Amino acid sequence: MSILPGSNDSEKLHALCEKTYKEQAVWFLNAFWDEFAQNEAERLWGYVNKCGEIDIENHADGSGLDEMTAHVFLEKFAETLTVRELRAKLRSTGAIGETERPKKVPLTHYLLFRYNSDWHLLVNSAQGDNSVEIAKAQKMLEEVSAAFQESQRTATAASQAFLEAETSAAKSKQREEASKIAAEQSKVAEEDARAAQAELEAALAELHAQEKAYNDKKEALEKKSEEGGVVSKNKAKAELAQHLAEDPLPLRKAKITQEAAVKRADRATVSAGAAREAAEVAAKEATIAREAAEEARVASAKAKSVAEAALAEAESKLKEAEAYLEEVKAKPGCAHGALWWIERELHEQKAYLPESKGGYRK
Repeated sequence: MSILPGSNDSEKLHALCEKTYKEQAVWFLNAFWDEFAQNEAERLWGYVNKCGEIDIENHADGSGLDEMTAHVFLEKFAETLTVRELRAKLRSTGAIGETERPKKVPLTHYLLFRYNSDWHLLVNSAQGDNSVEIAKAQKMLEEVSAAFQESQRTATAASQAFLEAETSAAKSKQREEASKIAAEQSKVAEEDARAAQAELEAALAELHAQEKAYNDKKEALEKKSEEGGVVSKNKAKAELAQHLAEDPLPLRKAKITQEAAVKRADRATVSAGAAREAAEVAAKEATIAREAAEEARVASAKAKSVAEAALAEAESKLKEAEAYLEEVKAKPGCAHGALWWIERELHEQKAYLPESKGGYRK
């Protein structure tokens, strides 16, 4: 059985007021459960949560609010009081002296004047003789809470990883397909460039052949015009004159133009080949990226399964804790307020469950 330390009731009250908001509320519920508190439990739950919310310094670990914050607390529950009225309320229970100005307002003091309760009865109230069971139930609650937090963490991480893997896989696949198309197009462009280059080289070779034939004929006629009889020489000179009269400029110009075109085609072929090789490398890299993304997607799916298993484990622990609470509640001399609070906290954990499994939305 829990007993407050202190040689007198005032010291015991001080000890109670040093406890956390939750501990003060549970003590109050245990003390007045049968009289009225069982009907006010949910309201006290709200008081404790609000204190933890507005206690900027200590949050849920706090035990009392400064006067200014205490007025904020009252406003939240439509119980606005002036400074004098609040102090008068606090003194009305006898928990503080007529001239005493509290530096902070413990939740216990508020509950005493809110429910017009006897603080002497409160500090000396029985807190149940099942402290061992309560401690075990509290430990089970902590395990349930830890299990749900872990399942929530792993589920969130797995879900995020799965989404990222799906997105990455889709992008990698698109990139792979685009790279393959680019590689194929580059290959076609390279083949076209090579074909065009071959045609130009063939045309250039024909020009070279024509030029060679022209020069060879010129050399042959020059030689004939200098050798043999007079008749043959004159005939060769006439043919040479006629041959030289033909303008070789268009041939030379065509050859120069064709040579330039061949060089440009050669550069285009080299460029197309480089583009093809780059596109093929990009396609291979994209394939590797897609495969890695797909592996990540599989891994994230496994992680999601692990998270689901963790949720199932948390659900199992929740049911076990609820069953144990029912067992303890059936025994005489139990601390009803403490058990109600643990049960209420277990109910909060159900928010992590799907609605199909008894969960709810806050």
